[in-house]
Amino acid sequence: MSTIATGFIIAIISLVTALVAGSFPLWKKISEQQNLLNWMTGLAAGILLASALLIAIPEGFELSSDEPLLLGAAILCGFLFMLILEGFGFGHDVHEEHHDHSDDHNHDHIHHLTGSSIVFGLSIHALTDGLAIGAAISSQSAILTLTLTGAVIAHKIPAAFSLGVFSLHERGDRKAALKDLLLFSLATPIAIMLSIFFLGDLEVNQLALAVLFAAGTFLYVATVDVLPDVHSPETGKQALLQVIIGAGIMLLFLLALDASGIITH
Repeated sequence: MSTIATGFIIAIISLVTALVAGSFPLWKKISEQQNLLNWMTGLAAGILLASALLIAIPEGFELSSDEPLLLGAAILCGFLFMLILEGFGFGHDVHEEHHDHSDDHNHDHIHHLTGSSIVFGLSIHALTDGLAIGAAISSQSAILTLTLTGAVIAHKIPAAFSLGVFSLHERGDRKAALKDLLLFSLATPIAIMLSIFFLGDLEVNQLALAVLFAAGTFLYVATVDVLPDVHSPETGKQALLQVIIGAGIMLLFLLALDASGIITH
């Protein structure tokens, strides 16, 4: 299958996943679903963390012949990029914002974000997700493509779900919330196709830097998603368990691929 065909299929899967997950809370009351959302977010954080540390970073280092300092700098840049966005008020952490709205035990360090800023922050991160998948497809590494796609989809479900809740709360109008959801849902598919187009002619070393940059964003999102819950005495143990289970799921997935012979290094 060509890289364009592969990218198109993954783009469609990403689009449908985000639209379905984000549309659900727009038509169904979710006040009783907070625990489910916490579990989805915690599991996704563990999957993202394992994907970055077990696949994206090792594969990025192996793909490149550049010196380790440059490769490490690419990871750092991805992490700092998300941190800078957060610092300027374009946070991605809509899960915590929803948690803050729906429960009374607020966290003092969480500042309230506007609807526009949270949609922008989430969409920017969705673009980096597309960059990661596009770079993986362009590298023609099946394990990298499968793993990063699975991690992105796993995280997109709670992110889109939370965005639907948050946007409806902020906008007070279902049509406006749908526009926010559509913007977020389109970001990753568009970035996947653009990345394949622009990265296809790059050298492997440059593709490796793109993968490592995306790994840095994964590390940031995975930690920020769950740190507030981990630090809370009420939710700390459960949040830790969620991350461990999520990481274990990704590890078992990789071991199954290796044992089946589907993926060969």
